[in-house]
Amino acid sequence: MKRRAFIALASAYALSACTTTPTGPQLGPDGRPLPKAYRIGSGDTGRIQYRMLDAVNALRQSAGAPALSLNSSLNAAAATHSRDMSLQNRPWHFGSDGSSPIDRVNRVGYSGRLVGENISETYETELETLAAWMEEPHTRDVILDKSAHEMGFSWHQENNGKIWWTMVVGAPGSGVAPQPAAMAANFG
Repeated sequence: MKRRAFIALASAYALSACTTTPTGPQLGPDGRPLPKAYRIGSGDTGRIQYRMLDAVNALRQSAGAPALSLNSSLNAAAATHSRDMSLQNRPWHFGSDGSSPIDRVNRVGYSGRLVGENISETYETELETLAAWMEEPHTRDVILDKSAHEMGFSWHQENNGKIWWTMVVGAPGSGVAPQPAAMAANFG
């Protein structure tokens, strides 16, 4: 009896060695890796915001621009607009109530001036979105503007994984509205 059990166990072990498990990324019919859903957890807010801030500041340092700091008022304006874009199902700079980026930063009590706003509708991570923004002159100009000192960054993720990203950049002072080119989008 022990001999049969040993043979059965040895056979099962030998067969398990013959099966293969994919170790690399799974490929689609076009030969490219299949995308993985980027899911953001409820406890990830600070980690994602500071990862974006660190990446932006590294880019700004390379460009000779001063470092930015996160501003809670600008974060609130970004979060509100991200959720609103999702509700409208379109990435654009105007709220469902007709509000502009300037209106939104004023509503949250931001005391500085708006430098610009970058938005994106995508399934990509925050760093992939930043890379896409850096490829476009208008969004890159918002990120690297030397007068800027503060940043707000937030998002809204839908159940299907789509993410609506918003970055709001501000500077000390008041009164000067951003140029139209300073409000740019990436529709990844």
